[in-house]
Formats: sequence, C-alpha cells, structure tokens
Amino acid sequence: MSCAAPLADPVWRCAACGWAAEVREGIPMLHGDVPDGEGFSKASFQALAGQEARHFWFRSRNRLIAWALGKHPPRPGTFLEVGCGTGFVLQGLATLFPSTRFTGAEYHVEGLPFAAQRLPGAEFLQLDARRLPFEAEFDGIGLFDVLEHIPEDDQVLAAIAAAVKPEGTVLVTVPQHPWLWSVVDEKASHVRRYTRAMLLDRLAGAGLRPVLVTSFVSLLLPLLVQVRRRRDKEAFEPLAEFEIAPWKNTLLALVMGLERFLIMAGVRWPWGASLLVVARRPGP
Repeated sequence: MSCAAPLADPVWRCAACGWAAEVREGIPMLHGDVPDGEGFSKASFQALAGQEARHFWFRSRNRLIAWALGKHPPRPGTFLEVGCGTGFVLQGLATLFPSTRFTGAEYHVEGLPFAAQRLPGAEFLQLDARRLPFEAEFDGIGLFDVLEHIPEDDQVLAAIAAAVKPEGTVLVTVPQHPWLWSVVDEKASHVRRYTRAMLLDRLAGAGLRPVLVTSFVSLLLPLLVQVRRRRDKEAFEPLAEFEIAPWKNTLLALVMGLERFLIMAGVRWPWGASLLVVARRPGP
C-alpha cells in the first residue's frame, strides 16, 4: 500500500492522492505482491485448507476462541481477523455469531480464495498488518498465531489498537515459551515464541488492557516437549505434522476438550505451548 491517507470504501481509492487498489479475483490488493517464502509458504495454503477441519489443534483452538469472544460482551457487530489464512477461524465464528459482519485480512493473497469460498458473505482484503487502513472501525479484532511471524509486532498491535473501537475487544493467540523453540518454529517462519510478560508488555505499549489471560495446549505440553526434542532439522517436513492417525487425533482432541472445559470453569493455566489473551481498548 503506497498511501497512508484514509481509503474510501468500497472502491479502496485514496481520497487524498487518488491511489486505487488493484482488485484481483474480487480481492482488493492493498499491499501488492509478496515474495514467496516471506512469513509463510504460499504452497502450504492448499494443504492447510484440507487439514484444518479434521486436525485436533485447529478445531480445539477454534472452540476456545469462540468461547472467549462470546464470554466478553458486547458481541461484535463487526469483526476483523488479521492474518485470516484460509478462513477456518472466521468460518467457525460466523456459525456462532451469524449477525456479525466479518472481514478477513491476509498478507498472502493465495490463502484468500479458500477463505472466500468458506465464507462467501464476508469481505476479504490483502494487506500488511503493520499498516491497517482503519480508524476505530471494528467492534472486535483477532490475530490468531500471527504476531510470531512479524518482527515489528509492536507496529502491528499499534495498528490493531487504532482499528478497534473504544471498548472494543482484541483477541490474540501466540506460541509460548522461548525454551520450546525448535525446528518446527524455524520451518513455520516464526521470529519468536512469547513469554506471558512479553506479550502483555506489547499489548500495554499499544494501549490495550488485558481482561483474560490463559495458556492452552497445557495438558499436552510434556508430550509436545518430547516430540519437539526428537525432530531432526534436516529431515523435518512441516506438512507431515498434519498427518496423524484418526485414533490419536480423537484422543488429543479429548484432552484439549478437558483443558478447555477447565478454562471455561475458571482455571487459568500458567504454562502451555500457546497463550490466549483477550484485551480491550479503553473507552474515551
């Protein structure tokens, strides 16, 4: 995106300089082409779209996100997911919140056709999370395993804080515990794993106030540590992580279901492979 001035929706044309976004297959390109391999492999979107609906981790995370969004009123009339990928999270949220108007934004345009197919009624944009063209636009904004890919995470959170309405809700999930860093993070193009203090400090710096903080993938953490330690860097194939026996997938989903039930009952896990924070932008 070449202009910082506000854009006129729905044509995405800058009212100040006349710059207009290219529209590619119905998707406004606010940032332009992204080099392959920057942040996320383009070739992986198709494989991801085929695995998310059956994989225990994606399904369990979706249910936790939906619970967290519904728990913290008001329910959003408008919701933006930054880094929406193939639209799996948005599809799940739209089922539970049918009156919400959803917008999905993604840096890599290759993921957006899958998202548009999953959620035809939503708006999708290709843009840079560090430069969101919105000011107090959305009741809720989500970033689900996005921040760890971006060196300038402080810029992203500042843009998010500007884009959400006063008293609006921001939901964030990130991978947790730097000591858990492995070849899996390298192959996923992560630049960091977070500590709880690190993420809360970033949110505070953006002016966002946490109202819920909990780890998840907590009961499975010992198993995850053992698996990560056995990964051979040269032989590791990222997409192979999605290949899991049905019985094992079901068992792991049950464990994460128990964990989620305890979170819903008030347990706040101090450790876990992932971290969920729900935050608010203070009102005027």
